[in-house]
Amino acid sequence: MSAALLLAFWAVSISLVLVPGADWAYAIAAGLRERAIAPAIAGMLLGYLAITLVVAAGVGALVTRHPELLTLMSLAGAAYLLWLGAQVIRHPAVPEAGQGAADRPRDWVRRGFLVSGMNPKALLLMLALLPQFTRAQAPWAVELQIGALGLVQMLNCAVVYSLVAVASRLVLRTRPAAARRVSRLSGVAMIAVAVLLLAEQLARHACL
Repeated sequence: MSAALLLAFWAVSISLVLVPGADWAYAIAAGLRERAIAPAIAGMLLGYLAITLVVAAGVGALVTRHPELLTLMSLAGAAYLLWLGAQVIRHPAVPEAGQGAADRPRDWVRRGFLVSGMNPKALLLMLALLPQFTRAQAPWAVELQIGALGLVQMLNCAVVYSLVAVASRLVLRTRPAAARRVSRLSGVAMIAVAVLLLAEQLARHACL
């Protein structure tokens, strides 16, 4: 792939990753827990890897032909974000909090995977964005080009979300009351994203 094409995709990708959303909210929540940042970020990256593989395998075309699959995915993603946001509000994270059974690394990985992997907006973005930066005449197969672009997206996510998580921890380390408020706000953000997803689906079906 040409360096110019990769650089152009990187610029578009980083501009989108810098927009706060459910991923940011989850990164902030992870930053306020002990030893949660690495597994939380790893989980979100695995979610984006799954989406990249789906697009590269051509499954995205199936979703395009059968929009009801995307509707089901949107409803499942919204329901999960509603549940996760409610849990964060009920049990806000603070830097001093210890790791209980619900805070095991694999739980953070699993939740991170679901936050990004079940995000229909992320799937739509990758479906619309990745093919535009591929070239049929390139030496690499289109599937390999999509894989390379997906890795660029994952790298951007890893850097930005890690910085968000570390910054939230450093800034709020000695401010447990503020940390609790920020944690609850991250839960509210997850619920807001879920409500928007549900509203979009209701509006779309109302127009049919």
